[in-house]
Amino acid sequence: MIRKIAITGPESTGKSVLSEQLAKHYHTCWVPEYAREYLRQINRPYEEKDLVDIAKGQLKSEGNKQEMASDYLFCDTELIVIKIWSEVKYGRCHPWISEALASHAYDLYLLCDIDLPWQFDPLREHPNDRKFLFNLYFNELKNRNLPFLIVKGIGDDRLNSVVEKIDTFIFAK
Repeated sequence: MIRKIAITGPESTGKSVLSEQLAKHYHTCWVPEYAREYLRQINRPYEEKDLVDIAKGQLKSEGNKQEMASDYLFCDTELIVIKIWSEVKYGRCHPWISEALASHAYDLYLLCDIDLPWQFDPLREHPNDRKFLFNLYFNELKNRNLPFLIVKGIGDDRLNSVVEKIDTFIFAK
């Protein structure tokens, strides 16, 4: 059985790096954030309708990688990210995303804290709203009663702490 672990949280909190590190540590694969690939390819400013395509692409990528995974599949981003992105940017979330979110869960969510310094990236939009966004993620996970752990720390301390938390969580089940 493959255990799916979602890495979630605001922009510039180390989700991609952590996903790759965890996949390497557990000798498995990870699912990169599909939105990055999509936004680079469209060659125009994104629109609200693009978020549904991004959500579908993320789930398709996840399905493709799951076939190659061993024991764990680490997913850099998931539908809560797209839901919050949509609500913050457009004040609403497309019904397809909401419905897919309700039926697509993970064994564990890792919520990345905002303790890492902000790093500029042309695809990032909210350098001054990190605490606000973190709280949206925290409340979404809590209100949905999803199993989650908060990720903190820098460098090897961060990775070692997360590995210990994952192992404790998984073996406690």
